[in-house]
Amino acid sequence: MCLALIGGMDRLERHYRNEAEKFGIDLKVFNTSAAGIASKVKNADAVVIFTNKISHRAMKKVMCIARSKNIPIFRYHACGVCTLRDCLNCLHKKGGVWNG
Repeated sequence: MCLALIGGMDRLERHYRNEAEKFGIDLKVFNTSAAGIASKVKNADAVVIFTNKISHRAMKKVMCIARSKNIPIFRYHACGVCTLRDCLNCLHKKGGVWNG
């Protein structure tokens, strides 16, 4: 399972990855609007967007690509590790996008 995290804080990237590893998730973190982000997102199984740490332009671009590829999108305003943990827990309990 590959999850793309768009936004977030640079200093928390290691913690985001640690949380994802607990669920057996390969997490790709994009803190900035990197060149070629669309090609990287289209290979993900799901996309999590932290809306308070990303530009509107980048968010729209990612959402457009994800929708065109039928990739589930999860948007959260907060960008803390607890927010990601809650997202992963919720998906796991509901049988979300992977067979956890």
